[in-house]
Amino acid sequence: MSAEVKRTPGGAILLDGIMLRDQTVAKIKSTIVAAGNPKICLATVLVGDDAPSHIYVDNKHKKAQEAGMVSRGVNLPATSSQAEVEQAVAELVADKSVHGILVQLPLPKHIDTEAVLSLLPVEKDVDGLTERSLGRLVRGLKGHVPCTPLGVMRLLEKYKIETKGKRVVVIGRSALTGLPQMLLLVRRGADATATVAHKSTLDMVAVCREADIIIAAAGSARMVTAAHVKPGATVIDVGVTRIDNKIVGDVDFDAVQSIAGAITPMPGGTGPMTIACLLENTLEAARMLGAI
Repeated sequence: MSAEVKRTPGGAILLDGIMLRDQTVAKIKSTIVAAGNPKICLATVLVGDDAPSHIYVDNKHKKAQEAGMVSRGVNLPATSSQAEVEQAVAELVADKSVHGILVQLPLPKHIDTEAVLSLLPVEKDVDGLTERSLGRLVRGLKGHVPCTPLGVMRLLEKYKIETKGKRVVVIGRSALTGLPQMLLLVRRGADATATVAHKSTLDMVAVCREADIIIAAAGSARMVTAAHVKPGATVIDVGVTRIDNKIVGDVDFDAVQSIAGAITPMPGGTGPMTIACLLENTLEAARMLGAI
């Protein structure tokens, strides 16, 4: 790993999600080629005209194609009815040539998101968003793990950052990121001692300063400051806020990078790994469905 390590101006190891994403994509492509180039298909459903969502989905299709997968996009207008969105998802569920389905969130406010997600079978739920996928994670059963928390674990593994017996603070308790992140950290193999902090946590600075690893997933711009971080701790930035059309993370990178032992950039850290793990899950979906 030493030849690949980049450091911040303050000396922290830079956890490079772009590099690891590209390595993951290349590994998936090699796996598909070795299997005889089966047509593994990732399908996305995008409703509306939200510009960031279109960028995210385009990037997912681009990387899927680089990995040797087939990608299919279903784009619906923001005025689509509940029935129209559900029909689009149901058609992909029924299509045996489709192995993974991603419904890009957020959906328009008039759409019942849970009703749409509930249509996804666990095998095709490559974003790990449904209650059945989360239940499988809780029970330790085979299924798809939400992509961003899985991407965080892949970064920790790549850079050999030990979690066993370590104190980890996850800031944020969403079902998409914070809660599955906690579950991944405490299950056998990771064996961390995890605390989930949130807006009602008393003395957030003191809680965070006990942590060997801080994972910030609250969506609150630059909330993690130098005061939150004990020297040498690993700091992983998951939260995203858009300010003046720029992506800003939950971590005040400039202030923290001289204190942390390792830190993710924003952008370029957990975001690319979310896409990498989506493709990883799609490959596993194809295995679960007997396509590879």
